Amino acid sequence: MEQPTAQPTPAIAARVLELRKLVQKASYEYYVLDAPAMEDAVYDQLYRELKDLEIQYPELITPDSPTQRVGERPASQFTSVRHNVPLYSLENAFGNADLNTWQERWRRVAPDVGAAEYICELKIDGNAIALTYENGLLVRGATRGDGISGEEITQNIKTIRSIPLRLNLDNPPPSVEVRGEAFLPLDVFEQINQERAQAGEASFANPRNAAAGTLRQLDSRIVAKRRLDFFAYTLHIPDASAQGEVSHPFQIQSQWEALEWLQQVGFRVNPNRERCPNLEAVKAYCDRWSTERVELPYMTDGVVIKINSFDLQTQLGFTQKFPRWAIALKYPAEEAPTLLENISVNVGRTGAITPVAELKPVQLAGTTVSRATLHNRDRIAELDIHIGDTVIVRKAGEIIPEVVRVLKELRPADARSFTMPTHCPECGQPVVKPETEAVTRCINASCPAILRGALIHWASRDALDINGLGEKLVQQFVEHSLVHSVADLYDLTTERLMTLERMGQKSAQKLVNAIAHSKDQPWSRVLYGLGIRHVGSVNAQTLTAQFPSVEQLASAEVSAIASVYGIGSEIAQAVHQWFRIPANQTLIERLRAARLQFAAEVTAQPTSGNQALAGKTFVITGTLPTLKRDEAKAMIQQAGGKVTDSVSAKTGYLVAGENAGSKLEKAQSLGVPQLTEAELLALIASIQ
Repeated sequence: MEQPTAQPTPAIAARVLELRKLVQKASYEYYVLDAPAMEDAVYDQLYRELKDLEIQYPELITPDSPTQRVGERPASQFTSVRHNVPLYSLENAFGNADLNTWQERWRRVAPDVGAAEYICELKIDGNAIALTYENGLLVRGATRGDGISGEEITQNIKTIRSIPLRLNLDNPPPSVEVRGEAFLPLDVFEQINQERAQAGEASFANPRNAAAGTLRQLDSRIVAKRRLDFFAYTLHIPDASAQGEVSHPFQIQSQWEALEWLQQVGFRVNPNRERCPNLEAVKAYCDRWSTERVELPYMTDGVVIKINSFDLQTQLGFTQKFPRWAIALKYPAEEAPTLLENISVNVGRTGAITPVAELKPVQLAGTTVSRATLHNRDRIAELDIHIGDTVIVRKAGEIIPEVVRVLKELRPADARSFTMPTHCPECGQPVVKPETEAVTRCINASCPAILRGALIHWASRDALDINGLGEKLVQQFVEHSLVHSVADLYDLTTERLMTLERMGQKSAQKLVNAIAHSKDQPWSRVLYGLGIRHVGSVNAQTLTAQFPSVEQLASAEVSAIASVYGIGSEIAQAVHQWFRIPANQTLIERLRAARLQFAAEVTAQPTSGNQALAGKTFVITGTLPTLKRDEAKAMIQQAGGKVTDSVSAKTGYLVAGENAGSKLEKAQSLGVPQLTEAELLALIASIQ
């Protein structure tokens, strides 16, 4: 790159600004409006001129320049970020009866509401992402994650041409949150798989998986080549008036207005959205697209229905899991007949032995299906399935394909029955079937399959997130007896790793560094990574919030664990038993010696610089959708606010969840302002 020899003149600076506007306008017309007005050759010429000037005068480069969509070097890792406003899941409906029930249910909450208008939007089969704009500039893009926090992937987001780097507004709001779906068009997906096949690489199973893998690429140059697309569907503009300031002048009162505004400021919005005056019109829309969707250039798996009015949305609020004002109609799962060629068995990380149907490949839900789960021995008996049968296979979206029935009238004379193995196919030890379970298990702690599963789970994204430690490398670890438990990972050296196939010094050092970095993962991820039965990532967060150290959890009685909201006796028993196994106690000791995190970080007390809620009193009532009361209380106190148990005329805000009860009634009678969990999070985020 040439070094600049002089400062840019005003004329050059003006030309760069003009070029930037011309290229941005052409991109908007092409990628968002699908109505290109500029010839490709002209666009290329203007883009090259802009890039050349920015190379010559790097001080003229701005974050929103079209040349800055692709990074120069790969990222080392992704970081976890908390969403300013949670990304809620939607309740599913599977037919008109479910839609009727949904409408009846929300009308019971708002009985005085007359006619309600609905907005129907196609449910894109992609990956939800959250975008944050400050003063019009894109400052953050993140994956949905668990809805509370996700991975920060801003550089990858910038490569998506249908996402503006700067909002097309002269006077943008101070903060804007946009949610939408990143996806791969079908023609792009097919082209990517063709290129991968030519390169000898495995094909992606479906467009959604390909999009997810693309978004998590550390090198944004690879992401740019894959040509992801994006549809925006949710807008949130924090209300500055809540902080005693002048409210921003954008008065958007409905979902339809939000979608129109999003398109005006530079986003691509699905053109097949529709306003429906009643539920019958919604049903007609859903019926029409159940057949017409096959003609679309992207995958869809249903319709999202939202009440249009934001005022009514606010009145209806949320249940513990979903917004009451929206629902997702899922189209029926796809089914197809195919030949059952064989039955194999897999051994999972908990020792569960799962029979798997080996099928003649068949196309289902946009993917090629050649294997399907048979669940367990009881399911095989229930189906009366034989090798050689013609079976019906079902798949919908990301659901694992399964055999749902057997066409016995087509059974050939040489069809063979199947018997579950009496010994583990991996280690040869006898298997057991507990009376209380349908699953057959290997209980040999030294079983290679169990060890492989434990290592893969430990390194997975939601656990210790060890970049570079995948299935192939784990297979080598086990085959070469390099590790015998997850604790052995922390004893690995570059020299030992370099004894493995295709492992040079640079790759070995990167893996050692990634393993070392995992020592900083929080206690909740470590607990999840231990692989205790029934303890998923959400349950791990719940448990570590209640038991902030391993000593407290390990010494807790079953009743104490079961009393934690959302846990229950089955999980409590599993956790209690796990900590009483000597081998697991030894594992904890070794991991602690390796300096992994087995206690929650102590949250610092609010400093004088973070007292934006000082003088404000809050009362929390009801069940919040995602936060525990203690978590909400801590967040308020960190921002300088005070939390009390009773409502009075001096109460500043009532944070109300599900089943709020008498405190809500008293707050309404006293005129105390009410906040939902989402509004509380937005309030805190906007003042920090």
